[in-house]
Amino acid sequence: MAEETTTPATPAASKPAQPSAAKKPKEPTVEEKPLAEFIEQHFQPALAAALQKLGITDIKLSFKQDKIPVSGVSSSPCWQLTGNWLDGMRQFSIYFWEEDINGKKAFSQAEGGAQPSTLESFMIDERKVSLDLLLFYTLQRLNGQKWLTRN
Repeated sequence: MAEETTTPATPAASKPAQPSAAKKPKEPTVEEKPLAEFIEQHFQPALAAALQKLGITDIKLSFKQDKIPVSGVSSSPCWQLTGNWLDGMRQFSIYFWEEDINGKKAFSQAEGGAQPSTLESFMIDERKVSLDLLLFYTLQRLNGQKWLTRN
């Protein structure tokens, strides 16, 4: 029997490695942005548009860091979104204890130009907050006051 001799195959000429296209860093989601940027650029405009759609055209929204104006509550300043309409006759505030939309939040409201008298926890069961969810809970809370629609 004849012996077969095999020669090892020479590796094919290897192509020089081409640099892969540089991956762009992933843009942060709206909710991953810093609190002030999220509120001012995304939540405030969305809330104003939703309220205008419901017929509230004179809404004034402001976002600032200040002490909570509820009597009997002493705290250090926190971020708060305040909205008022009907020449200040209806007012609400959402308080952010931490600079994170997933952190603890509270809500207060007042009518007739009075100062708020009650501070309520807000969105306490939500682990991950989104723009739509924050908007939904805010509108739901205002509607609970019968401020948006008549029931």
